[in-house]
Amino acid sequence: MFRVSQYMRELVRAECDGAYPAPATMRHSGATGSAGQAIGPVVIWNLIRRCNLTCRHCYSISADHDYAGELNTTEVFSVMDDLKAFRVPVLILSGGEPLLRPDIFQIAERAKAMGFYVGLSSNGTLIDEAMAERITALGFDYVGISLDGIGATHDRFRRLEGAFDRSLAAVRLLHARGVKVGLRYTMTAMNATDLAPLLQLMEDEGVDKFYFSHLNYAGRGNIHRARDAQFTATRQALDLLYAKAWAAALEGCPHDYVTGNNDADAAYLLQWVQQRLPRWAGALRERLVAWGGNSSGVNIANIDNLGTVHPDTMWWHHALGNVRERPFSAIWPDTSDTLMRGLKSKPRPVGGRCAACQHFALCGGNTRVRAQQVTGDPWAEDPGCYLSDEEIGLPATAGGQGTPPRVLMKPFAYALRQAS
Repeated sequence: MFRVSQYMRELVRAECDGAYPAPATMRHSGATGSAGQAIGPVVIWNLIRRCNLTCRHCYSISADHDYAGELNTTEVFSVMDDLKAFRVPVLILSGGEPLLRPDIFQIAERAKAMGFYVGLSSNGTLIDEAMAERITALGFDYVGISLDGIGATHDRFRRLEGAFDRSLAAVRLLHARGVKVGLRYTMTAMNATDLAPLLQLMEDEGVDKFYFSHLNYAGRGNIHRARDAQFTATRQALDLLYAKAWAAALEGCPHDYVTGNNDADAAYLLQWVQQRLPRWAGALRERLVAWGGNSSGVNIANIDNLGTVHPDTMWWHHALGNVRERPFSAIWPDTSDTLMRGLKSKPRPVGGRCAACQHFALCGGNTRVRAQQVTGDPWAEDPGCYLSDEEIGLPATAGGQGTPPRVLMKPFAYALRQAS
């Protein structure tokens, strides 16, 4: 996850104080505790595969029926004990639709009591007033609600008429009760025009966070990869998102804007700053290098509904081991798996444009699953990188396969007008 608002706030403080501030917080994982002991990864845990929806871009290819072999409550608790001992700081409870799991609140309550930061990832359609009260009483640290567009656009993606109204109602019910809520949006060519209205919706509803996800080639998202938003639309979307985040930072607004599934966003932000706030570009680059880019297999982990461990949620086709057979704490550091060995390598053994990119230290080679899905080689250049050869330090005439077209960014004043 790329925390755009965090960097924008630092830039505003730099402009006010005349010096770039020291980082206020560390990444949740990949850091070390007071005794120098490594902190474990953020774990996204698909506790159940069943879902009441069949979304077009679902990475778990869920459906509305039970799946055999899922971890029971006792097994989940045992895994939680191991995760805590392994210094995992964050559990994101996901699915499928996690609210369909009968013991979800029992699991969440125990996780909170153990000191985990506990998030809930839901489609929101099952959250009525009674459910909102239970979520509030439990004390989830964060609830993410997925919205793919406004009204009919969202309903088409979710394949359920009325899904948008139900999900928006859930956002309002939780927000009214003081629960930290975020909107989660995955952009494709089919819903790119809904980004601006969704950002406006966020402001109108007072939503705390907006998560912008680039389409990753996994599950049903892989089926639709040919419809992935073109690079020009991606850049225009980020121009708008960065303008929103900058305006919020200037105003002292607590809204958070984050992106995911394309670590080239860091290089694009650096380019944004070089054009607008050039005296802070060097300091920002140091911060981005310290962040390090893609963290699949390092700072982000996934456990699926059957207990199988994956480098992240987009690698369900690659199993690292199963918590029924070996504890997570033994599976995660094991580099006998060739993919994990490469993901944990510094630098990663990437090829093509990624290997020659001047921003490699910022993005870490970006999202490896896209390269694997398109070429069969997880270390090939990322086909989802939207930066031109010139922007990554290659000769403008290189014209390598998959090289994005040169697209000039809109002037900041125009982007800010669009954001206001």
